[in-house]
Amino acid sequence: MCRHLAYLGPPVPFGEVLDAPPHSLFRQSWAPRRQRHGTVNADGFGVGWYADGDPVPARYRRAVPVWGDEAYADLARVVRSGALLAAVRDATLAGADGQAAAAPFAAGRWLFSHNGAVPGWPGSLAPLVRTLPAEALLSLEARCDSAFLWALVLHGLRTGEDAAHAVAETVRAAADASPGARLNFLLTDGRTITATAWGDTLWYLADPAARRTVVASEPYDDDPRWTEVPDRTLLTADRDAVRLTPLAPGRTDPPPADERTGTTLTGGRAAALTSPPPPLKEPTT
Repeated sequence: MCRHLAYLGPPVPFGEVLDAPPHSLFRQSWAPRRQRHGTVNADGFGVGWYADGDPVPARYRRAVPVWGDEAYADLARVVRSGALLAAVRDATLAGADGQAAAAPFAAGRWLFSHNGAVPGWPGSLAPLVRTLPAEALLSLEARCDSAFLWALVLHGLRTGEDAAHAVAETVRAAADASPGARLNFLLTDGRTITATAWGDTLWYLADPAARRTVVASEPYDDDPRWTEVPDRTLLTADRDAVRLTPLAPGRTDPPPADERTGTTLTGGRAAALTSPPPPLKEPTT
């Protein structure tokens, strides 16, 4: 398992978000309060952030515990950003991927993290391989379940799905292929956050007056405004609002529109198992 966090708000040194709170993501690398699986997140870490005027994020990732990296401490003190995604990793299985397996994963303007595990990996998700073009498979950064799930989400984005649809359909397809999978996702483009609660904890802290939103595996302090996201839920957010939509597993017909958002999430990955995928397209920026 892992712990992760996404932030949108006024530009601050990212250590103010990741290190300074009493139960920060930094502290969650060795003392998480609400983690249901695993106890120490010391198999790597990463942070991705956006600079003003540049839609493509920077990343810093390592295969060591975050508390032992002196360069990270300097970066956290001086680098300012109004949008970031960070994670500390507890590897589900041993592997040689190292830094490449540490979130956030990235492509173009997107950053992605997966908190969870896929039982039976890799065989359990083998049926989903044929939904991806060869280029996507050959471009995998790592051979872990998180990297493959990111490839599925990214393929959805590149073939025209919006972020909410790409994330929701990947979760449904993976849950159908591997019942019992834990699939908490975080995806951001620096302007919005898309996340899922599926098998582990997810919380958000919204401050519309300050135009500030944090979505995290668990609260980093005891602010009473932290709100837990129900399991099997899709979260979409920006700096001004948070929206929650129930996720039904294994859906291949359109669910009812969510009353709060007016959006409808339709199923489509199941059809892709029996038909060739559409051509690969890069998302526009």
